[in-house]
Amino acid sequence: MARALDPELLAEARRIQLRADRMVTDVMSGGYSSVFRGSGIEFDEVREFAEGDELRSVDWNVTARVGRPFVKKFVEERELTVMFLLDVSSSMAFGTKPNRNERRSVTSTAAMFVGCVAFAAARNNDKAGLITFAEDIERYVPAKKGRNHVLRLIREACETPAANQKTDFKRALDYAGRVQRRRAIVFVVSDFLGADCERELRLLSRRHEVIAVRLRDPFAAGLDRVGGDVAQMPNAGLLHLLDPETNETVVVDTTSRRVRDEVQRRWLAERSGFRDACRRCGVDLLDVPTEGSVGEPLIKFFRMRERRGRRR
Repeated sequence: MARALDPELLAEARRIQLRADRMVTDVMSGGYSSVFRGSGIEFDEVREFAEGDELRSVDWNVTARVGRPFVKKFVEERELTVMFLLDVSSSMAFGTKPNRNERRSVTSTAAMFVGCVAFAAARNNDKAGLITFAEDIERYVPAKKGRNHVLRLIREACETPAANQKTDFKRALDYAGRVQRRRAIVFVVSDFLGADCERELRLLSRRHEVIAVRLRDPFAAGLDRVGGDVAQMPNAGLLHLLDPETNETVVVDTTSRRVRDEVQRRWLAERSGFRDACRRCGVDLLDVPTEGSVGEPLIKFFRMRERRGRRR
């Protein structure tokens, strides 16, 4: 039975669709197609041998039949499948809007990211699908082509996370590996708070090209500034911090320099620890902020992948 569409949700999805569509410029679309290539090659035709052709490409059967050398011509199998594995646990609903700098919620940022990459895939005639998860698998949208399908993915990504829902990365990564049999580009989109899934990431990356997309609001840990790996907790008296997934509250005395330094130390250790785990798994890590353009980190990521590809 089809779900009734929330008018506000639909309006938000259309706003994100328009912004994401504009953001997918020729630069981003070109970066996508140059970084993500087809999974193989397929035979196209034979043609006469020309100077510069490699001997290993000679079609000896045709050559023997017509008495002149012919070579096989192949084309890249371009069509790709992009699968988004999207965390919809309660922590993804976090979002702050300080007076000096308006930010999106983590969920809105995730929907914007899904929209940008899905539109880039659609422009390249690739398929895109979506798996949403929290403690269990919430929804599976099989990969398809087309702009209307992209709008559906954005609409699903805009859904407000349920309250008190924890994250089970292991179950989600295992499920993605079972339902997506053909090799795909898998974007795991999450805040990755408390992520302990190195083994599952490694297993998934053996079959698919996996990219971890980490979304964070700097206020999520009571921090007032994030730049790269720099984080700082303000001296704001007693802060009541709520864990949205367990509903547990802790009181933090931010007047203590020792406490502020310990929060910063743990923040940096957690960030660098997950980055190192991704590196060990052969998984790229892409940090996308909840403020500013989603397109800029994407374009930088594409350029980094292009440079790395040229060095190989």
